[in-house]
Amino acid sequence: MALADEEPMTRHHHQGLRRAAFAAGAALTVVAVAGAAPGAGAATSSTPGKPQLRLIAASKSVVLDRYEDAGGVFLDLGTYVTVDNAPLELKVTRKSYKDPVVAQQILRDGTKATTKTLPAGTVKDFSGLPGFLEVSVKNAAGVEVQRTTGTFCPNNASGRLRPDAPATSHYPESCSTNPFTLGSVWGVEKGWAANSTTVDYDRPVDLAPGEYTARVSVAKKYRDLFGIPNDQAGVKVTVRQQSGGGEGGGVGLRSSASSHGGGHDMAGMEGMPGMAAGHHYGPRGADEPTPSALSHALEARGLAHHLGDGPGHTDGSRVAPALKAAAQRPAGRAGVPADVPKPDLRSLPAWDIAVTDGEDGDAPGKDYLAFSANVWNAGPAPLVVDGFRKPGAELMDSYQYFYDAKGKQVGYAPAGTMEWDPRIGHEHWHFTDFASYHLLSADQKDIVKSGKEAFCLANTDAIDYTVKNANWHPFNTDLSTACGQQNSISVREVLDVGSGDTYTQYRPGQSFDITDLPNGTYYIQVVANPAHRLQETSTKNNVSLRKVVLGGAPGARTVTVPPVDLVDAR
Repeated sequence: MALADEEPMTRHHHQGLRRAAFAAGAALTVVAVAGAAPGAGAATSSTPGKPQLRLIAASKSVVLDRYEDAGGVFLDLGTYVTVDNAPLELKVTRKSYKDPVVAQQILRDGTKATTKTLPAGTVKDFSGLPGFLEVSVKNAAGVEVQRTTGTFCPNNASGRLRPDAPATSHYPESCSTNPFTLGSVWGVEKGWAANSTTVDYDRPVDLAPGEYTARVSVAKKYRDLFGIPNDQAGVKVTVRQQSGGGEGGGVGLRSSASSHGGGHDMAGMEGMPGMAAGHHYGPRGADEPTPSALSHALEARGLAHHLGDGPGHTDGSRVAPALKAAAQRPAGRAGVPADVPKPDLRSLPAWDIAVTDGEDGDAPGKDYLAFSANVWNAGPAPLVVDGFRKPGAELMDSYQYFYDAKGKQVGYAPAGTMEWDPRIGHEHWHFTDFASYHLLSADQKDIVKSGKEAFCLANTDAIDYTVKNANWHPFNTDLSTACGQQNSISVREVLDVGSGDTYTQYRPGQSFDITDLPNGTYYIQVVANPAHRLQETSTKNNVSLRKVVLGGAPGARTVTVPPVDLVDAR
């Protein structure tokens, strides 16, 4: 299957996203790297600029735990895609929600780079290459009991295969599953391996306790597309039964329950002492606590002598430090040069829309319309807001900071306040008036207003990493890396270029009370920077609308959500 539309392009240097998309299954045992099946496939070429890809298994055997309430096991088989000769890099974009997703492979040979467009329809969204892996599981009698396919995200947890490989990866470390993503960059450095499992990590596979053999291979269309040899990784699988719930027992697994609970204010809290299971992360899990992702490939090959990050080496498990506010509140007259770069806050249409019946603290017996919403920064500058607290004050004074093209601070402006939210699951400083939410009637007049307007900013979603100055490695990707403590005297909150901040509006006062609203057509309105307290490149793109149709009867209300052009995300 040939690639088309070859054209030259220049290289852009970016930072990379800090959080890993890799969701490890419980109790993965790594022993050794399994080689290819004897005689399988032809040798890959060493054409300059063309990456050599190969599928390997980091272990000959794995142990998977089955929990009583998980409905099965997660197929974390420890397989990796190795990359050599040149980096694997893909640029994935869409012009608008009316246009399909297009993927281009970037071929780099020194300072020269060319692009080749993948066949139309190869990539349908931004979660990775669909149907990349083919997995067959047979029981001890040799009977196939499961056959499934898996998506490969090149940005999954990765690590070096040899000491002379690049010390760090400049590529992002996750593939976006936000339905309204506009642009992504996927990549694996030369001499690195990217985790190609867990297979369907959000869908457990029903395997009874016992012994199995899994056979993993790359689908033929991708072997032809990228010149991958037909290696087949054989992995012995032991499934063992564990008592109790699996919630918090594995690393990075989503909540097994999709019950509605809250917004991203709970990020980083799941599995901590005293925290209840079943928190709502939405269908994407974008605001779920970020796991540390150890590179099993490095462990297996004996190259990770000092796990973690240090001078000249990384294993993909880096956890970013908390952001620090300025040492003291700004002095002198506030001012911003006219030509200084500014952020551009844009709202996305609401999604993850559902009718709830008074859970998580809302009044029982009422109907609520819950949803997820995202405001993102299209740049070309990050949004940087510092809060400073006067002794004994309940509020912090907030200031927006501005930087020139070299990163030097060149101005600041007052930007409202920050407030401490003492509610369980929040317990951090919120920047006020970052966004607001309204439920509008069919004629787009305000009907119900959400009580949520104050936020702790975090880069939960990569919305478009192809915009100018996009930061592929934002520091604060969940609330464990920002937002301060009750005794904080200053706080810095940042929304980086290319990233957005998702809130799931399932908490008390956030969702819309629709108990007394008649059936019919309404619009969920998301407004970024509603009070215009923040200075932006433009405010013309701050408002988005999502059409919803309410139906049903009291206590059994329904909601129908039409697609937004080609994006059919309820």
